[in-house]
Amino acid sequence: MDLLDDEGLELIERNAETILSEVGIAFQDFPEALDLWRAAGADTDGELVRFPPGLCRRIVQDNAPAVYTQHARNPARSVKVGADATVFAPNYGSPFVMDLDRGRRYATLEDFENVVKLAYSLPQLHHSGGTVCEPVDVPVNKRHLDMVYAHLRYSDKPFMGSVTAASRAADSVEMARIAFGGNLADRTVMTSLINASSPMRWDATMLGAATTYARANQACIISPFILAGAMSPVTVAGLAAQALAEALSGMAYLQLVRPGAPVVFGTFASSMSMATGAPTFGTPEAGQAIYVMASLARRVGVPFRSGGQFTSSKLPDAQAAYESANTLFPTVQAGVNFVLHAAGWQEGGLALGYEKLILDADQLGAMEVWARGVDTSDNGQAMEAFRTNAHGDHFLGNPHTLANFENAFWRSDLCDAASYEQWAEEGSLSAAQRANARWKQLLAGYEPPPMDGAVDAELRDYVARRKAEMPDEIG
Repeated sequence: MDLLDDEGLELIERNAETILSEVGIAFQDFPEALDLWRAAGADTDGELVRFPPGLCRRIVQDNAPAVYTQHARNPARSVKVGADATVFAPNYGSPFVMDLDRGRRYATLEDFENVVKLAYSLPQLHHSGGTVCEPVDVPVNKRHLDMVYAHLRYSDKPFMGSVTAASRAADSVEMARIAFGGNLADRTVMTSLINASSPMRWDATMLGAATTYARANQACIISPFILAGAMSPVTVAGLAAQALAEALSGMAYLQLVRPGAPVVFGTFASSMSMATGAPTFGTPEAGQAIYVMASLARRVGVPFRSGGQFTSSKLPDAQAAYESANTLFPTVQAGVNFVLHAAGWQEGGLALGYEKLILDADQLGAMEVWARGVDTSDNGQAMEAFRTNAHGDHFLGNPHTLANFENAFWRSDLCDAASYEQWAEEGSLSAAQRANARWKQLLAGYEPPPMDGAVDAELRDYVARRKAEMPDEIG
């Protein structure tokens, strides 16, 4: 679905080119990028790069793939990124977790492993994600090793690598090489998140990680991180022009590093309270931004990342449900290809909610049915039902109904549609309480996917060696 017509999209594209050519984008503390840009024909002034009109777009369109496959350890779980595919991945980056039993607390490695196991167990999630929560009980310079190992060992879905340092990206590549049994140059097995330091800057940490992944043919989500009013102008059109300029510069840079490196045009765009400065989620302006940026990404010709199920609520309550739905529907309607934060986001991203993860996944199942569209096959038209049903009789006993009733409608795993009396007899449970029981059930029944013992031993040895080489850093 396109919110703007061609004229409106072309206007934003022209504004983005003006930003690129006149305002410029800073590539901070990363001389390699400046050298590549000068060789490509851009002007550099210190760390500021100004681009001839159309240069970034041309580099991306001439080199970046429109669609790529992210291979999973289990080939049946590999995903297509781009075109008409939508990939749902869980929450990312939260330092806290929350559940109904223990409340809000700092996340641990046990929490991280639990969430990986839950994401593996939930069929609505196609992807294991990356930093699903931040395990703060592990030294900051070593936790990436435990996180990547957890994704590889406790799930066989696709996953994301570490981006907090170039060396940690290199560790991720090496661990993936071990798990996938060889050179990765011919296949992409990681899609990792590279955020711009908006407004109009790329920092050395993100550039270092992105460069490492691109050289190894691993995909990067090039994603401006914008709260409108703070990191961009307050208007949707202004935000879109800035995000397009930032994303084009990042994606083009990676094509200079390695032509053909898979990239995803990403945005994280939301609004903020102009009264308090607090981020706000599920607002109509944020939904508009998703539609507009998705259209712009299609015109560039690369996959697009945005959306999710965002909320500022501290609990899995009505506010969380409304705000999440207000983000999820634009995400699906706009045709977003890679959906990070699709399940579990709570408290403006500061916390992952165990119950919220389960409730969100339930709604992702509904979105899968919604996205299929209307069945107009012979069975979908149901004309035989009309011909065989007695006039005025209900259709409950019709052969067409009996043939289709098991799969006729999407059914929630958590919503209660029973009578009041039955609901009361079963404990008068809220949706959050039912989700609480569900995540415990999933963890209790969890069984890890198979992994060759020699591969597991090599991974464990690599993690142990790398940890031994570094003193602990507390962050």
